[in-house]
Amino acid sequence: MDAKTQIIVLLFSYFYGFFFFYLAYINKKIIDKQNRIYRSIITILMMYNIVLLYIIIIYKLNNGKFHLYFFIMLILGFYSSIKITKKMLKNVKLLCLLEKIKKKCYTIKK
Repeated sequence: MDAKTQIIVLLFSYFYGFFFFYLAYINKKIIDKQNRIYRSIITILMMYNIVLLYIIIIYKLNNGKFHLYFFIMLILGFYSSIKITKKMLKNVKLLCLLEKIKKKCYTIKK
């Protein structure tokens, strides 16, 4: 496998980690209020589909050659998306708090 293909697959694996995290997050939000058996079945099916899609795309990119560093990049992308999401949610909460404070300050002045 040449260097260009390896870089493409590494970048794909990293961004697929982001994709994997957001699909898992959406899955959790959708089935959060369901019973345990339903949650387990849906989660297993979702994970199966995500892994199968990853294998198919890797097969198309480099004829199905898997290396350990592809999975390391996938995990790195997953965990970095967790950190980015936490920072984004923290900023959104801060902005909402600032808006509430502004509304209170404007109502006090009037």
